[in-house]
Amino acid sequence: MRIHFTGIAGAGMSAAALMMRDAGHEVSGSDADVFPPMSTYVEGLGFPFHRQFDAANLPEDLDVLVLGASAKLGGDDNVEVAEARRRGVTVTTFPELVGEASAGRLNTVVAGSFGKSTCTALMAHVLKDAGRDAGWMIGAISPSLPATGHWGAAPEVILEGDEYIVGPNDRRSKFVLYHPRDLLLTSLIHDHVNVFPTFADYEAPFRELLRLLPAEGLLVAREHPAVRAIAGEARSRIVWYDTAPCEGWYSEGVAYGEVTRFTLVAPDGRRISLSTSLLGEHNIENIVGVAAYLLERGLVPEAQLVRAVASFAGIRRRLDRLTAASKVPVIEGFGSSYEKARSAIEALLLHYPTRPLTVVFEPHTFSWRSRDALSWYDTVFEGVARALIAPPPSHGAASHNQSSFEEILARTAAAGIPTEGVRTAEDATAALSSLKGDEVVLLLSSGPLLGLPDSLPAVFDRLYASAAAA
Repeated sequence: MRIHFTGIAGAGMSAAALMMRDAGHEVSGSDADVFPPMSTYVEGLGFPFHRQFDAANLPEDLDVLVLGASAKLGGDDNVEVAEARRRGVTVTTFPELVGEASAGRLNTVVAGSFGKSTCTALMAHVLKDAGRDAGWMIGAISPSLPATGHWGAAPEVILEGDEYIVGPNDRRSKFVLYHPRDLLLTSLIHDHVNVFPTFADYEAPFRELLRLLPAEGLLVAREHPAVRAIAGEARSRIVWYDTAPCEGWYSEGVAYGEVTRFTLVAPDGRRISLSTSLLGEHNIENIVGVAAYLLERGLVPEAQLVRAVASFAGIRRRLDRLTAASKVPVIEGFGSSYEKARSAIEALLLHYPTRPLTVVFEPHTFSWRSRDALSWYDTVFEGVARALIAPPPSHGAASHNQSSFEEILARTAAAGIPTEGVRTAEDATAALSSLKGDEVVLLLSSGPLLGLPDSLPAVFDRLYASAAAA
């Protein structure tokens, strides 16, 4: 088939496109107003990529158009969608496409409020390192994998399962379309308040996902009260994991450092020594969950797991160090929700306990921009020495109860955090140009953040070059 992806620079869209190309289909795509790292990544994938929407982008013999869910695409009003419908071409979404294509495989869905991308990428990396050609779809870029999507020849497919809705006209959560045999459930914390106003609304699709597991399936779940409360929906066997002793798999003896070492304890008392270069307690949790799943399913031997975990380089934008010579590290995190932002902040407070932490934050997602979630700003920056906050974007603002920039700044300042608004990259760079040299800077967003991840590292490498680098 010939498949065109409208909104190809979306993380899930580009991963699905790669899966389809691997499966033998001809793929093209288009997008607009996109930013690194995804824009750069898509440009290098080797299939036709158009930087604007135009009916002329659609191949003559197009079979399927896949429409992304981002508000900026314009939905059914997009010119490419209109042209596809005029021609009688099937219009679908990437979760529907992936679900239909992988329906005959042994699908493992990785779901939860946070940790999905890291766990999916780590699982795919371990299997690849072990020589098992599983398929995968990941909504983020990992340096440890050649691509975010891969069809694979083995029966297994590892799918990052997003609870967000398929689109404005399809209120199903994406992950319920993926025909799971097994499920790794990392967490359950209220998120996406624009489409799930209450926690009951939010957990409902997770309950539905659990009910999809077959009796012969496997649920590996984080030991947490909210997860415990819904786990009974599953007919499958359940295995628990945690970073504290529990009835399932857990970590002990964690020694944090540039390389963090800990012991993985199995339900039968076996102990496996693991090491990782990833930062933060949340990544120990991610490793324990993935290890529990792979070892319970017998997909890799213990020695292979140890080697692959140690070599895993993580996920782009998940606590990447961007500077090379600066004695003030600039680290990029992913802050699409409260829990993700808080995990990134806590990781840096843990690994840099004596350094004042400055966070440069952009409230990019609908959740961060909603007045219904203004209370997140009361505690998210706890422990931070200084917060520089960029304005929220305006796309989709009319579709929900959007906070103003001034409200966000005032709420953060009221929490006792020294707070400054920065409207441009120049504003932010100027605010960071007179540091003492003992600080650490965290760039935190799920959006472009004024282009700072690209521009700021070179400035810091020049202004704060370490003696060793000089």
